[in-house]
Amino acid sequence: MPVLRKTDYVAEVVWLGHVAIGGSLTAQVVDALDLGFEGDRGARHEGLNRASCGRVGNLYPQGTEIRNVRQLSVLSSDELDLIARDMGLDALDPSLLGASIVLRGIPDFTHIPPCSRLQTAAGLTLTVDMENRPCVLPGREIEAVFPGYGAAFKAAAQDRRGVTAWVERPGRLIRGDHMALFVPDQRQWAP
Repeated sequence: MPVLRKTDYVAEVVWLGHVAIGGSLTAQVVDALDLGFEGDRGARHEGLNRASCGRVGNLYPQGTEIRNVRQLSVLSSDELDLIARDMGLDALDPSLLGASIVLRGIPDFTHIPPCSRLQTAAGLTLTVDMENRPCVLPGREIEAVFPGYGAAFKAAAQDRRGVTAWVERPGRLIRGDHMALFVPDQRQWAP
């Protein structure tokens, strides 16, 4: 019996970006991503392993080599619209957030369960790590383009920053592709 249950939700890939290694967090808009087991080749978060950061600071000293489960930053177009609204902007360019993928069609996207899968018809599969909590880095990118607005990002993005994910099955992702959502078939934790 499968432990991942297919949901009725299918999201459209509406935006793709590549964040180059080094330099700015700003993503370059692309039409397709060729994703291998290490993620987006040549990207800032590429790799099978990575150095630990503050997100896992209660587990490891900073810089400890760990498995890279945050190869990609996946956001929702609906949640981006809400972030922009709360910041007082007409729109928010996902490039400024260091996004890899923006999807449309899954409500409350930031809170889909960890270990959920997003799969294309061709079989490319991403595994969701967890919520990508807002930080100050995108605020700096926003401030450079929209002076006076960058500081508002972190609060506006709370519960709307999307998720981090890693490549479970490699393949090519193209803008306009559709991704089906599979969630773990288990009850909620109740200690």
